[in-house]
Amino acid sequence: MSKKSFIMRVMGILALVLILIVIIVVCEPERETEGITRARAAKAAALLLESREGIEEYKNESGASHFSQKEQNNWYVPYMDYLYEEGILSGELTPATAKAAQQEITYEEVAYIAEAVDKRLEASVGMVRKNRTKSYPQEDWWRLYDEMVETVAQEDGVQTMNVLLYGTPSNIRPSESWTAYTSEGDFRFEGLALDRYIDCEIRIMVRGEEMITVRELVSEDVTYENVWLDDSGKDTFEVHLGSVTRTFSSEGLEDTENFRNHLVDLELSKGKLVKVSLKTDTISGKVLAVKEDSIEIEGYGEIPLDRNFRVYKVYGEFEEQDLSDILVGYDLQEFVTAKGKLCAALTTRAFDAAKIRVLLMTTGFQSPFHSSVTLTAEGDAVISYGKTGEKEKELKNGESLTIEPGNDFLKDGRMRITPKSESGSICITSISRSQGTPSYSGSLEIKEEEGGLTLVNDLYLEDYLKKVVPSEMPGSYELEALKAQAVCARTYAYRHILSNSYSQYGAHVDDSTGFQVYNNTEESERASEAVNATYGQMMFYNGKAIEAFYFSTSCGHTTDGSAWGTDGSSTPYLKARELRDRKECLNLSTNAAFADFIKNKDYPAYDQSYPMYRWEGDITAEELTARVSGVGTVTGLEVAERGPGGIAKEVLVRGTEGTRVLEGQTEIRNVLGSSDMVITRKDGETQSGFSILPSAYIAIEARTGPDGVLKFHIYGGGYGHGVGMSQNGAQGMAKEGKTYREILGFFYEGAEVREAGE
Repeated sequence: MSKKSFIMRVMGILALVLILIVIIVVCEPERETEGITRARAAKAAALLLESREGIEEYKNESGASHFSQKEQNNWYVPYMDYLYEEGILSGELTPATAKAAQQEITYEEVAYIAEAVDKRLEASVGMVRKNRTKSYPQEDWWRLYDEMVETVAQEDGVQTMNVLLYGTPSNIRPSESWTAYTSEGDFRFEGLALDRYIDCEIRIMVRGEEMITVRELVSEDVTYENVWLDDSGKDTFEVHLGSVTRTFSSEGLEDTENFRNHLVDLELSKGKLVKVSLKTDTISGKVLAVKEDSIEIEGYGEIPLDRNFRVYKVYGEFEEQDLSDILVGYDLQEFVTAKGKLCAALTTRAFDAAKIRVLLMTTGFQSPFHSSVTLTAEGDAVISYGKTGEKEKELKNGESLTIEPGNDFLKDGRMRITPKSESGSICITSISRSQGTPSYSGSLEIKEEEGGLTLVNDLYLEDYLKKVVPSEMPGSYELEALKAQAVCARTYAYRHILSNSYSQYGAHVDDSTGFQVYNNTEESERASEAVNATYGQMMFYNGKAIEAFYFSTSCGHTTDGSAWGTDGSSTPYLKARELRDRKECLNLSTNAAFADFIKNKDYPAYDQSYPMYRWEGDITAEELTARVSGVGTVTGLEVAERGPGGIAKEVLVRGTEGTRVLEGQTEIRNVLGSSDMVITRKDGETQSGFSILPSAYIAIEARTGPDGVLKFHIYGGGYGHGVGMSQNGAQGMAKEGKTYREILGFFYEGAEVREAGE
């Protein structure tokens, strides 16, 4: 074959190949891809920018809709209305009708949304003239959505997570509509179809409690770990999964009669139960500390938590609880263990509030961390130490001991000093209090933490109160006033034991004014009598212990529970009222009305005879200028809003460069108060050293002195926050012959005085 013929043949073959390629390209039908409805895309876009709660609030405030009246109950309407109003959906491109909402969104509409979110995203859509009216592929939408999420990054915005789907309304009875029950909590899933994913692991996108989409089926083989099997019958058994209970068939499983009331792992494959693994090993003991990843138990030391650690209340009505419900200082739980970890805590009995654990602060209540601790035994004591407290050493009466970080007693964890007799105590000479060197009944625990040594006093609640009451109210006060204080202090302590504020250190409260001052003053016989006379009594409202707030002295009027910016309706027993028998709530909302009230030093009230009932002081414009930023030189100061009882809620500071509003009594008292301010009390005596203003019950007058210095004269009344019981008001009532129950009924209206559990 000639060279010319060979070249001609090759070219012919190439030409034929090109012709075939053209035919294939022209004749092959366009690849169809699954699109996404406008409704689902709108929901995703709206939740990108705002939470569901914010969207609902937006809808309620606007009161209007782009949809017809008969279509406004559809689930997607709030999302689409939000996008129309924000200019992210176009009414021309995307009609506000049910029919359009259920149709697939187009390239042109997606490009409009992307540009509205961020102009840089429009190029990612891939719209050209040829495809602008065609359905936008669902796969491409979620790829674009990922870009939008990164662009609009918000701390509380869209999140992606893996969950195990326990169920939906199709298999959970009863249940809330559009609610998915998962291993990570309950989510709404409007517009999604989830039933095919039940008993599967899925990857989802959420914002808050609203599920946006399922991104991926991760696995059809799942294990529900550390779940509680409540009952077993011949053919079925019930299992608690998160907030729901599921019934499973026991067909094909052996020994089902042993399943009842056990912690188990359930293994499922493609929706079918294939294995039940019982967990029966348990330990119990007093809980000494609760951390995010471990629990310290007396006799066992610190034990790590399993990754799916659970807390179940198994007495009475079953309930899944939280880690915060495990109270330090108590042995209310049995702990299920496996492979050296705690799998679950089973709460087996009710909390009885018998003991309290107090974190002891350094001198001056400056810190919970001590550089060293020196103590002396007042009576023979025993030192317990070692990982499980198995080692012991005697500490003789009068013998002293100094503990520093790295001490051998602390090598394996916590050490404990316990007096051998109930009358014994431990004197901590490295701490100073108002009474001098304090002594503590009960046991003392020392542990080395990152910041230093922590000291925890573990003692009976009633013994604790005998050192709280005289530290909070003079022991010379009337017995009925001291009884009222004892009930308040007990209620306050009870709530804080339940709140577990210091569980990471193994304590409930500390001994400073942040909670209740403890052991700052020596025990008083009268205070102890008041504690004994009210043994176990606390205040309850609708079955729950109340917020038993108290303070030193009123201005003749209290305020309600909104004093710190919260909703006062949550504490209906805390009311604003006069401190006199008629107990009316005065209208002191205007500055003029309150000024007339606060300038009257003889306004009748139960605590009107006390020096801090009325007080006055000055703060200069120069001092305020140094404290208030962003306003320039201060030129004016006035109360802009008052709460019930006349307490200042907002104070407006004017300056040469702007204004600033001080909000809430805490900020107002901090900014306007100073240890240098000289306070003139009602009795004419002067006093200084208040780091904050005595109260926020104030009236303000601007004054310019002969030297041209601008000052603000503050007329004030009372000492403290003004919520709940005035301690000096209680004393005044007791002097008039009122009982402690009458006193408490006055300050906490509707609260029931009784023992817990009655």
